[in-house]
Amino acid sequence: MIIGVPKEIKNNENRVGMTPAGVKELIAHGHKVYVQKTAGEGSGFPDEKYIAAGAEILPTIEDVYGIAEMIVKVKEPIEPEYKLIRKNQVVFTYFHFACDLPLTEAMLASGAVCIAYETVRLADNTLPLLVPMSEVAGRMSVQEGARFLERPQGGMGKLMGGVPGVRPAKVLILGGGVVGRNAAKIAVGMGADVTITDISLPTLRHIAEIMPSVKTVYSSRHNIETELPDTDMVVGSVLIPGAKAPKLVTREMLSLMQPGALLVDIAIDQGGCFETSHPTTHSEPIYTVDGIVHYAVANIPGAVPMTSTLALTNATLPYAVSLADKGWRKACQDNKALAEGVNIVDGKIVYPGVAEAFGMECHALEL
Repeated sequence: MIIGVPKEIKNNENRVGMTPAGVKELIAHGHKVYVQKTAGEGSGFPDEKYIAAGAEILPTIEDVYGIAEMIVKVKEPIEPEYKLIRKNQVVFTYFHFACDLPLTEAMLASGAVCIAYETVRLADNTLPLLVPMSEVAGRMSVQEGARFLERPQGGMGKLMGGVPGVRPAKVLILGGGVVGRNAAKIAVGMGADVTITDISLPTLRHIAEIMPSVKTVYSSRHNIETELPDTDMVVGSVLIPGAKAPKLVTREMLSLMQPGALLVDIAIDQGGCFETSHPTTHSEPIYTVDGIVHYAVANIPGAVPMTSTLALTNATLPYAVSLADKGWRKACQDNKALAEGVNIVDGKIVYPGVAEAFGMECHALEL
């Protein structure tokens, strides 16, 4: 198979879909890999490393899309890429269709096979290709949040860990999954007062066992409203795979919070879990609504591409090899987890969460 690795063109996105080690593995399986010039530089992988691994370097993104049977990316295609994607071409990347109608319509029109990292799901309901970036995003959310609690950055001017005689910042984490647990780990390490909410009692029990210093609260509107008045930072990390995130903090609820408090919406690529959220970028990461600072960068791991690219390729490479070796149909027949990743095929939606988001028909993948 001919595989293409284009350079990411989303704002401040420095990750790349494949490391030189990944390229070498695909080539060892008899495949041809083309990488766009400077695609890996932001992650610390110059063109020379890809050439040494056996890849060919192409000068433009048009060249890569034009020659490849399968595109391996990191982020969803954005508008300049829509016209480059063609019928029957496999695109393997994060898509997050449920909160992006223009992207969904463009991929339906393209006739491509869209396989989304974020919905590849194992039998135990874990999401193996979302986990590594969730780990990065969870840890980064608190790291970035601590900065935007600083007064010069627009926050209330509170130090996460406090000092002797002064209370630490209070951090409320909505969702006890991979993101939430990793956010809690960093927040506790910085000395913050940390509370996690979730609707799963087994999840809360597990968190109480592994992180006894973290308080656990059942997630309900009443309980969230009770926590907000003395909370300095809220980290939104709820996830419904392939579907829009629920709005757990409404605009009305902002009035309960202290001026300069911070909302960090990690669920923004699935529509966000705060009513007042809209996507931001690393170049303009925050905005303020009713005195409350919002951080809603849609590609948080893109700020640490050396770590993120390595972690992502560790997870995606076995699936990419299978797709290349067998073709997408046979690979999905043999691997139910991978089949869960297929969202759009030949102009039809085959993933229920995406169809539900837009009131469209969902077709059976088996057809």
